[in-house]
Amino acid sequence: MSANIFGIDLGTSNIKIYNRMTDDVTVEKNLIAIQNKTNIFAYGNAAYEMYEKAPANIRISFPLSNGVIADIDNMQALVKLFISDQMRGAMKPVDFYVARPTDVTDVEKRAFYDLIRESGLKAKKIMVVEKSIADGLGLNVDVMNSQGVLVVNVGYETTEISILSLRGIVISKLIKVGGKKFDDSIRNVIRREYSLTIGQKTAENVKIALRDLQKDNKNAVVYGRDIVTGLPVEREIPTDIINNALVENFDTILDSIRATLEKTPPELAADIYKHGLYLTGGASQIAHLAQKLSNGVGLNVNLAENPVSSVALGLARIIKNEQFKALAYDIEEMDK
Repeated sequence: MSANIFGIDLGTSNIKIYNRMTDDVTVEKNLIAIQNKTNIFAYGNAAYEMYEKAPANIRISFPLSNGVIADIDNMQALVKLFISDQMRGAMKPVDFYVARPTDVTDVEKRAFYDLIRESGLKAKKIMVVEKSIADGLGLNVDVMNSQGVLVVNVGYETTEISILSLRGIVISKLIKVGGKKFDDSIRNVIRREYSLTIGQKTAENVKIALRDLQKDNKNAVVYGRDIVTGLPVEREIPTDIINNALVENFDTILDSIRATLEKTPPELAADIYKHGLYLTGGASQIAHLAQKLSNGVGLNVNLAENPVSSVALGLARIIKNEQFKALAYDIEEMDK
């Protein structure tokens, strides 16, 4: 088998790239910094360092929005830069396996394929894999047999809810709720209750630290700008306020899972009851989400060991194992 194979999960906040040669997954921020509208100033984690701090002549852009490619030019530039880094600048013909969401339009699906084909990479072969199928494999779930599997991937801007069986997707639903909505809810409650404006990165840090803060019985300390005085200040925010701010988002995800289960064939529903719900995605680790979902649908929740990288790990299994090759397909061949 050729060592020159890459598996790509574009994500929205983070891009995940599996490199067959090194057999590892690289996770970088899916961001690009453009100076004076044309020059690439920074990308990946370096661009994230500048996020919410850059001067007016530097624009920080997320090329993906709500799970689909919104800025094709910058996304192509980013993929080429990341792959060049992986290959240490020596661009050679390689194969690509790309994950894409299911519950989007045909044009949006096609864009994931065209992205690689038109990005200037020397792609020998471009294979597409449904994201939730790769998720299942990355979670070490048997997606090849007839058992029903419920996978919930809570990402940065979206949550994808999928029922898998017999190497395919029975039901898939993509909703526009994820880690960014969680951050926005935290920012909104702090603004409303404390007349304090905080940045997106600060809200994200509070969200990530929430579990440990509650365990240690501590308040969250945030820095921002007082709306009344306009001056920078520090505030302590009780974790109860943050938890209450997140409940509405959790309920939206829960309602969508219930709606998906209501459409599930009875035999698959029985399998799901036995095996439980598989929860993954970068925003799935937030405190109380797993318990909320478990209580709401009456299922055990299986948490991913590597929630950020589960899709990329699934792509790795497809690339390395012949038994999973049929889960990937070539759009050009299907069109013929």
